[in-house]
Amino acid sequence: MCGILAVLGCSDDSQAKRVRVLELSRRQCFSLFCSVVVVVCLFVCFFNTNHAILKHRGPDWSGIYQHGDCFLAHQRLAIIDPASGDQPLFNEDESIVVTVNGEIYNHEELRKRLPNHKFRTGSDCDVIAHLYEEYGEECVDMLDGMFSFVLLDTRDNSFIVARDAIGITSLYIGWALDGSIWISSEIKGLNDDCEHFESFPPGHLYSSKQGGLRRWYNPPWFTEIVPSTPYDPLVLRRAFENAVIKRLMTDVPFGVLLSGGLDSSLVASVTARHLAGTKAAKEWGAQLHSFCVGLEGSPDLKAGKEVANYLGTIHHEFHFTVQDGIDAIEDVIYHVETYDVTTIRASTPMFLMSRKIKSLGVKMVISGEGSDEIFGGYLYFHKAPNKEEFHRETCHKIKALHQYDCLRANKSTSAWGLEARVPFLDKDFINVAMDIDPEWKLIKPNEGRIEKWILRKAFDDEEQPYLPKHILYRQKEQFSDGVGYSWIDGLKAHAAEHVTDRMMLNARYIFPHNTPTTKEAYYYRTIFERFFPQNSAKLTVPGGASVACSTAKAVEWDSAWSNNLDPSGRAALGVHDSAYEAQVPVAAVANAKIPSKIINNVPRMVSAPTVAIKS
Repeated sequence: MCGILAVLGCSDDSQAKRVRVLELSRRQCFSLFCSVVVVVCLFVCFFNTNHAILKHRGPDWSGIYQHGDCFLAHQRLAIIDPASGDQPLFNEDESIVVTVNGEIYNHEELRKRLPNHKFRTGSDCDVIAHLYEEYGEECVDMLDGMFSFVLLDTRDNSFIVARDAIGITSLYIGWALDGSIWISSEIKGLNDDCEHFESFPPGHLYSSKQGGLRRWYNPPWFTEIVPSTPYDPLVLRRAFENAVIKRLMTDVPFGVLLSGGLDSSLVASVTARHLAGTKAAKEWGAQLHSFCVGLEGSPDLKAGKEVANYLGTIHHEFHFTVQDGIDAIEDVIYHVETYDVTTIRASTPMFLMSRKIKSLGVKMVISGEGSDEIFGGYLYFHKAPNKEEFHRETCHKIKALHQYDCLRANKSTSAWGLEARVPFLDKDFINVAMDIDPEWKLIKPNEGRIEKWILRKAFDDEEQPYLPKHILYRQKEQFSDGVGYSWIDGLKAHAAEHVTDRMMLNARYIFPHNTPTTKEAYYYRTIFERFFPQNSAKLTVPGGASVACSTAKAVEWDSAWSNNLDPSGRAALGVHDSAYEAQVPVAAVANAKIPSKIINNVPRMVSAPTVAIKS
């Protein structure tokens, strides 16, 4: 993932103020340049300081462009055309300039629709400026990929800002007192200069001409009307395979994240099948690399290794300890920019794994995020009362992905200059999957239908099997659980040592917004607010009751679960094979003193069940 930062409409007064602030730290400039050049140089220094905050996202190149009172900056992670695709990018006469974070998978097709244009680079993002020249703001809906971009039209000094359909790439918008609008890939680029900032909504476009936001992504499922298309396993299979094949577009070494769960295993299986013959295979070899992380003996490590052996991948297994994870928590919160409990639990092992992957020279990975939201894969979906409620919940989960799994996958990897691609969130695939009558998605154990049954069935090929049966039908295991059950237990124990009962008693006064209800949540919140004390920052993080990653509304599906509110899949009492043994009221959990020795006690670190249910 790259990093973008833009300041649009920056006043002269604010420039002068920033120059004065920087004078003390930039005195060396005065000995090198005349007084006229100094003012410009110091402003560039200021902008580059903010720009450098995002350098981890794109260590390969830095680019800055200025036109009047507008400034565009880019930190590049080079995946396509590393030699010449540096940004910002331009049209032929450089009247249109764009800075982009993301990948445009249909860029070759779009180039064919622009026969009268000359492209400066082979970058997939090079098409955006030319498309805008031909089609204006409507060009955004023509892009197939994950992206956030700022486009400046110097002919009239107008600009647009756009974010991909689901919010796979992170993006924020802020407003400064001088009237300028700020755009950044992360909060860190805004929090010192904006009076207010917020998450830029997925599937939206900001137009300076129109003077505000509008939603460009309007799929049928967004209305939450219950669809009625019959389930066709082959149609679903083809749609997913196409989504994976698109994401094999790369000019650098890549691999797949392989936890041994259904979603990552399908990604790895399809990738391994279609890698041969691609440009990537010719450049880097046809044998796929796979990566897995976990505590010693964890369910994911065991299952991941088995799938890797089955597929014949070059498998890389990374181990971490509970203490390793605890030591990384502050860095994780700084990079992921959230205090949401389940996101931090899952981001930490992904953060540690990403560092190891990057050290091997790999710059891109394909991952399995999004499947649980589309197919109702979380274990709480067992309690869905009917297909209407089931469908509405999946719609709500997809719409919120940018605050949870997309945010985790994007920022945990980009912290180390690594890009994550997510085929389950392909626009075409989502349209196919969300158009299926949700009656087929309902979980019916008596009929042999567990969570995500329609996805499992689509790849249950007896003649050319994609996966071993017991992997294909392995029970859903949330990433933060699969890396080792003692990981979450250890986090709770650590938080209990640092957060007292008195702190919890006064939590509602210290944190009136999204008040933490557990010591673990309180611990994360204090770290977050140390890095991001602004009110705007805390408002970017979602809240509300949740059990096994449910929305607050779905908690109502089972009254017994409301006393066991925890985002872990093990909170799905009576469903998860290793569910928590007892229901514990929220207040009791908040005030409990969990002995630290539980960190080294791993009775729940069991292997995945051999077969969750017969095919």
